[in-house]
Amino acid sequence: MADEDKKDFNAMLHDAKDMPKLQIVTDEATIKKYGGERMYFAPPAAYDALMKRVPFGKVLTVGAIREYLARENGADFTEPITAGVFVSIAAWASYQRSGDETPYWRTLKANGELNAKYPGGVEAQKELLEKEGHTILQRGRTNIRYYVKDYERVLFPL
Repeated sequence: MADEDKKDFNAMLHDAKDMPKLQIVTDEATIKKYGGERMYFAPPAAYDALMKRVPFGKVLTVGAIREYLARENGADFTEPITAGVFVSIAAWASYQRSGDETPYWRTLKANGELNAKYPGGVEAQKELLEKEGHTILQRGRTNIRYYVKDYERVLFPL
């Protein structure tokens, strides 16, 4: 997201628009890719609430949040694009607040990857995760990415 310092992420976090909602998808490629036609759209605050549940030393993936929200709301899958955007909104909203912190750094991308779109980028997330005892691995030579080592062993179950 651009110009994060000029945006009110807490207002975005609490703007549910027309969500939650369930949409029936008719595109065969989408149905095949995600395993069904019932697509759920969760509001930003739903992601924030789940991210707040992750205790010290544990991690969660955006994919696990999406699976949980779909399961809890009778859907086949949760819309992936808004999920990524809303997780970032939750992170930035927490960063802008003086209290009621969301431990967003504990929410990882697929395969335990750190999220460059969080406040301070991967360096800040890396530092916060290492303070909680996690080992961070660097992969790649030109397209460098960071991952929590053995993240599966410390996944927080939803």
